[in-house]
Amino acid sequence: MKIHEYQAKEFLGENGIAVPKGQAISSATDARSIARDLGGAVVVKAQVLAGGRGKAGGIKLASTPKKAAEAARTILGSRLSTYQSGGTGYEVATVLVEEQVPIARELYLAVTTDRATACETVIASAAGGMDIEEIAAKDPKAILRETVMPGAGLWPYQIRKLAANLKLEREPARALGALLARLLACYRELDCDLLEINPLAVTTDGRLVALDAKMNIEDNALYRQPRIRDLADDAGEDPVEAEAARIGVSYVGMDGNIGCVVNGAGLAMTTMDILHLLGGEAANFLDVGGSADAERIAGALKLILTDPSVKVIFINIFGGILRCDIFARGLLEAVRQSGANVPLVVRLIGTNQEEGKRILNSSRLSFTVDDDLESAAARAVAIAGGNA
Repeated sequence: MKIHEYQAKEFLGENGIAVPKGQAISSATDARSIARDLGGAVVVKAQVLAGGRGKAGGIKLASTPKKAAEAARTILGSRLSTYQSGGTGYEVATVLVEEQVPIARELYLAVTTDRATACETVIASAAGGMDIEEIAAKDPKAILRETVMPGAGLWPYQIRKLAANLKLEREPARALGALLARLLACYRELDCDLLEINPLAVTTDGRLVALDAKMNIEDNALYRQPRIRDLADDAGEDPVEAEAARIGVSYVGMDGNIGCVVNGAGLAMTTMDILHLLGGEAANFLDVGGSADAERIAGALKLILTDPSVKVIFINIFGGILRCDIFARGLLEAVRQSGANVPLVVRLIGTNQEEGKRILNSSRLSFTVDDDLESAAARAVAIAGGNA
């Protein structure tokens, strides 16, 4: 789950990390009064769940309260399209008005979890700002990484190494250690899977200030983060993925034309791999889980049918916790509920698979049923390609 910049900055401030003074507002009149309270010169920033706002015109400098109101009026209600927002972009309902900070340099600093080492990792660069992705692609050596050892944290030599490579001296170098400790504490306390400050400003008076903040929270930990869970903003989510979350399935849209319904994330990955190997492409990743009932299966089929490119639905079920006969009965009801009007190829194997196949084959609905993964996948690829 993502939260907005102004929300992330509130959490950073609570953890002792310096952020600019400011306030999120939704009217140009409020922007004028906030700018006046902050001394006149402010930054007006669109609050959408996507990066690249500056290049898309979503961040404007204003030297007076009047200009702050004009900037807010321009941004509010507009549709902001960035390289992360997709084709339609996001409508801006809120802007953050905050003080201008005297910047000497801009850095990049983030904490995430490196799945290769199963450890928290600090990522930093002396080249912070809007073009960090391009810099990372062109010059990987400009991106610094330090592994946080479990139970030990960052060692002093690692902090000194980061400070040296970021070209920090004197007060900013001394402040870096405290900032990293607070950033790691915030990352753990809020169950983040990414906590990014870009840019991290070195001010003209030697302070380290988070000018921007991106905070992604691990979805599986939201049950113990009620404050964050209540901040959910569906406006920035893909509506199909939002509906998938509501009905309790894992769904990610893709570019192929073979819809997939699978029980188990590993099996779903294998399914996509074998479809690709046989010359087809999956239209989605969709895991209905081990306790799917007719309602959930129907919801999954409806999600897939929202994609007009889907030519066939490949259902790959390994019966264990979810028995094949129970799934088959649920599938029949789901097809009736969803009104599925594309060919369905079903691969059933596991507990009560023969009974499951009998239920499907004896129905008045038309299925291609197989218990061999490769032959079932080949059939789905052939149908999708118009060869069957």
